[in-house]
Amino acid sequence: MKALLVAALLAAPVAAAERPDQSAFKALYKELVETNTSVSVGSCTLAAEKMAARLKAAGYGDADIRLFKGPDDRPQDGGLVATLPGKDARAKAILLLSHVDVVEAKRADWERDPFAFIEENGWFYGRGASDDKAHGAIFTDTMIRLKQAGKPLRRTLKLALTCGEEGGPFNGAEWLAKTHKDWIDAAFALNEGSVGIRDAQGKQISLGFQAGEKVYQDFVVEARNPGGHSSRPRPDNAIYELTAGLTRLGQYEFPAQFSDTTRAYFSKTADIVGGETGDAMRRLIANPQDLAANAIVSRDPSWHSMLRTTCVATRLEAGHANNALAQRATANVNCRMFPGDSIAKVQGQIAAALADPTLTVTPVGEISPTPPPPPLSAQVYDPAVKLAAKHFPGVPMLPAMTTGATDGRYLNALGIPTYGVPGRFSDPDGNGVHGLNERKSVAGIYAERDYLFDLIQVYANAKDMK
Repeated sequence: MKALLVAALLAAPVAAAERPDQSAFKALYKELVETNTSVSVGSCTLAAEKMAARLKAAGYGDADIRLFKGPDDRPQDGGLVATLPGKDARAKAILLLSHVDVVEAKRADWERDPFAFIEENGWFYGRGASDDKAHGAIFTDTMIRLKQAGKPLRRTLKLALTCGEEGGPFNGAEWLAKTHKDWIDAAFALNEGSVGIRDAQGKQISLGFQAGEKVYQDFVVEARNPGGHSSRPRPDNAIYELTAGLTRLGQYEFPAQFSDTTRAYFSKTADIVGGETGDAMRRLIANPQDLAANAIVSRDPSWHSMLRTTCVATRLEAGHANNALAQRATANVNCRMFPGDSIAKVQGQIAAALADPTLTVTPVGEISPTPPPPPLSAQVYDPAVKLAAKHFPGVPMLPAMTTGATDGRYLNALGIPTYGVPGRFSDPDGNGVHGLNERKSVAGIYAERDYLFDLIQVYANAKDMK
């Protein structure tokens, strides 16, 4: 029996011992996750102050760190910008951008306290453990390690930790872009937005390098009517007119289009998937009006969204009394616009799809900038691919356009090309991001941290970048 027990212990997998630098990183990561930064009761300002204290303990001076608060009615929505000066004053800086605010988390629904950093069975649990305090912790840790190394990089490195990406009345990245461009000005920025893929068995399928993101914009579609008594129905009913138009909008397919990034993505993916789907991808690249190829590729909801602007009705409101004809009926239509599509263009496409001139279409909420995607620059992309071959051997890297939206839109509109860094992987269930029991792989975040630490230094020491 004893021999069998010894054999079983020897056969069991043994977790790799945690390196001292990983332990230091984990403590920083834990502090960031356990600082509640939700819009309802949290404070990004407090999180920024805690990260600033760590930077100062590593040797950064007061002149190297700019702490800022939110507006008078939201002082808790602040952040920081930290600078590590480079040797070459003529070389433009590189910016590391991460939002530290998180989506709300209801304790009663979670298996674990969402604002307690819990390590369990190879996972780190907590709200923001992935989105986006993983990057916030990695980038802050990188700034600390490079400062402690005492070996200046060629380029200045900047770090911006901001609030408001997940919603709320104040967005720190937008505020910096509009009022303090000099604080964050850079040759390019590294941000969230790129996710590699793992299969259900945990095998790494592909890495992603994000260059371009869709633009979030809401529109209100409205029908108006004089109304009247419900005992005397009239043919021009506001509710029926609105719903008929929305039915037509739901059947409308926005045209397929490509950017340099999505063209490269589908070209490489065609080789990976092969068969009918791969052939359809190649045909669609050659002719975006190929409806048959479009239908095949668009069977996958993610690919369908990557190919075009999408708009979908998300909310309805109508009527003022149960015994009265509606005088007004409205719908919110949420659009994720292809990079470079203007609000006016999409507004016109919605109106054409509704096919009812009595319905009005109005952009509402925050009016998003609509910059074109950043270039898939070889100076930025190629080093990431080359280094990935060392850190993630055998895992292909695919250029990607995220179908969500990040704070990168403000920087891209400012003329700072912003890219979603590779290195992270997602499981088929999304790892609880924006949902319950958000988690991050322990081994995964350590591997991502090592990769990004090396990649950032490659970028910062490069001589041939503008």
